[in-house]
Amino acid sequence: MKIIAGNSNRPLSEAISAYLGVPLTKASIRRFSDMEVFVEIMENVRGEDVFVVQSTSYPANDNLMELLITIDALKRGSAKRITAVLPYYGYARQDRKTGGRTPITAKLVANLITSAGADRVLTLDLHAGQIQGFFDIPTDNLIASPTMTLHMKERFKDDNLVMVSPDVGGVVRARAIAKRVGADLAIIDKRREKAGVSEVMNVIGNVDGKTCVLIDDIVDSAGTLCNAAVALKENGAKEVDAYVVHGVLSGGAVARVADSPLEKLVITDSIGATEAVRVSDSIEQISVAPLMGEAIKRIYEERSISALFK
Repeated sequence: MKIIAGNSNRPLSEAISAYLGVPLTKASIRRFSDMEVFVEIMENVRGEDVFVVQSTSYPANDNLMELLITIDALKRGSAKRITAVLPYYGYARQDRKTGGRTPITAKLVANLITSAGADRVLTLDLHAGQIQGFFDIPTDNLIASPTMTLHMKERFKDDNLVMVSPDVGGVVRARAIAKRVGADLAIIDKRREKAGVSEVMNVIGNVDGKTCVLIDDIVDSAGTLCNAAVALKENGAKEVDAYVVHGVLSGGAVARVADSPLEKLVITDSIGATEAVRVSDSIEQISVAPLMGEAIKRIYEERSISALFK
């Protein structure tokens, strides 16, 4: 087995390497003066089972090109099997046509990864499950809910918990976690006037006097989460927290979270933490390295991935 780390999230790659007890393969991923990406694998990979760990987070295009070029370098180096490990799959929100003459970029990225030479894909909490069908190669979509529920059980000792979906689309995810922790379920009815702007309209479910935990897969500008927290407080919630898998946190999101009624925003390390995230008292990162490391081990040993979640 060989593990290659891209530049997008080196700390997570090192944590996965430590979990597996397999040192990272020496590779040089650098830029020419005109910012072209150059990749050189410094070890023999002929006949090896290689895993390339690279989140396609900000800067999304640079990190995606790094991944594609690394896969090409491995293919030309005669690697036996190449698995693209994407803790965060960028462009996943563009998974359907939202109007005339608009792209389905999640499918385009899937085509690019396949054409570059990847034999399989391992990712975490895709924004939409149907993206797995965009690939013509085996695709494993891990879920972070076991990691998140374990953290919740250690943090919340009372039984007065309510899992809250910030929109109708996330109900399945929130319900699954509510079942795991034995909590009730509530839903935010949200009307979005335009892209990037959301308006909370109503809270469906009883949250009065309860500890509410917002569940989502991606937090970007944090507008939806913060509006939802305000609505829950206005409906009598005792405390509002949020657990989100992918902390994109672009623009002024960190400051927005700090100024909101949220007690704590818990995210995973699928995306490398910025300095603003690291120093924030309102945001906490939990690691998915053991989950991803175990999945990589099972792929290498040709064992079941789904058994991880039973």
